[in-house]
Amino acid sequence: MCSKVVSLIVLALSLNCVLGETCSNAKVTGATSYSTTDATIVAQIAFVTEFSLECSNPGAEKISLFAEVEGRIFPVAKIGDTQYQVSWNEEIKKARSGEYAVKLYDEEGYGALRKAQRSGEDSNAKPVATVVVRHPGTYTGPFFNSEILAAGLIAVVAYFAFSLRSKILS
Repeated sequence: MCSKVVSLIVLALSLNCVLGETCSNAKVTGATSYSTTDATIVAQIAFVTEFSLECSNPGAEKISLFAEVEGRIFPVAKIGDTQYQVSWNEEIKKARSGEYAVKLYDEEGYGALRKAQRSGEDSNAKPVATVVVRHPGTYTGPFFNSEILAAGLIAVVAYFAFSLRSKILS
């Protein structure tokens, strides 16, 4: 009877350690990012970043992660053993050039962050790691569209043609 209780306690503690494992001393390596730079035919700017996460405790790289970018929370996709990917969209008018800080949270930090957002308070949850995404800016097209420029040019040519015609006929 006593051995069954002891084995049940050991099993419960080992499950707690496995399921509640967090990544300590997290280090992001090999971060690459992409963002849409031509907005002449799209409605939103896409941001994508891929990175590797290394932890000091082995096996902790397989935790579930969540990303927070400027107050919005996104799930992090696992694309390899230690490879992760985050993607999000931003409206063209709201997307700015510069650096975006992508804060990565484990499940515990995500819970604290969501709780703070629901209550309207500032979050004191510490991110596991942070990835920086650089966006060079978005080209939205020329200052004048070619149709407007052509219409203006036609109007100027027509004005000179009619004024020259009226001078010739008078």
